Amino acid sequence: MKDANLTLKAHTEHQTLVNISPSVTVGGDDLLIVGGPCTVESLEQMQQVATHLASAPVQALRGGVYKPRTSPYAFQGHGEAGLRILDEVRQAWQVPVVSEVMAIHQIESMLAHVDVLQVGSRNMQNFDLLRALGQTDKPILLKRGLAATIEEFVMAAEYIVSHGNPNVMLCERGIRSFDTYTRNVLDLGAVVALKQLSHLPVIVDPSHAAGKRELVPNLAKAAIAAGADGLIIECHPVPEASVSDARQALSLEDMVTLVHSLRPIAAAVGRRIPEAGSIRQPVLV
Repeated sequence: MKDANLTLKAHTEHQTLVNISPSVTVGGDDLLIVGGPCTVESLEQMQQVATHLASAPVQALRGGVYKPRTSPYAFQGHGEAGLRILDEVRQAWQVPVVSEVMAIHQIESMLAHVDVLQVGSRNMQNFDLLRALGQTDKPILLKRGLAATIEEFVMAAEYIVSHGNPNVMLCERGIRSFDTYTRNVLDLGAVVALKQLSHLPVIVDPSHAAGKRELVPNLAKAAIAAGADGLIIECHPVPEASVSDARQALSLEDMVTLVHSLRPIAAAVGRRIPEAGSIRQPVLV
């Protein structure tokens, strides 16, 4: 990877700290835990998520409003209306939110409503989109492509960083395999390699890797043990009723239990989960 310069470590201890919000960072000793549904379905749904996850040390909420679906007939997200829902929850609970951007024309409207712009696996090599995101100052969560090599993944991040935005998080979310028992294969070897190669924070998405909720907790624990800087996990008030990715979503109760169970593993590898997350009681206007 001789052409990759900005994303590679200058020395062993070189590590980028990305500021998600004034009180939330990723890349340091504190682990970043992001939780929420695959898709923003309603304001009531997101209020339930924020209220419940306030009891766990969750630092940010996730929710998709533009959904890249395999079938054109599947639910594609609420778009601008979904952004307004995210922003209302973000303001009321004073919590940063993460959502996926699919196209250049969506960037401007999303900048005002979300704290982290996610690039999904299908867009990892959408170089025009990556260049455009490089011209913003928002943190970018870049997901690994379905069959991308580690070099291709790092080079995709290089497109963003080389165009002026150093606030990039790499997300391992599983790669495609011949085995259909799990949705994808979680490549924890890539997590270890990326931590050695790059100074950028590395996040793991065990939900998309597993595709089955019962596999998510142990994969999440393994990711922290392997050196990941954080996790992004799907959870839903009623997982079976989720409009997308229902099979892999945890219940809100199971999400809280999982986050607390990560503490001893984090401590064992010299990391910590903050005593309290960023989600505060809602501000009534």
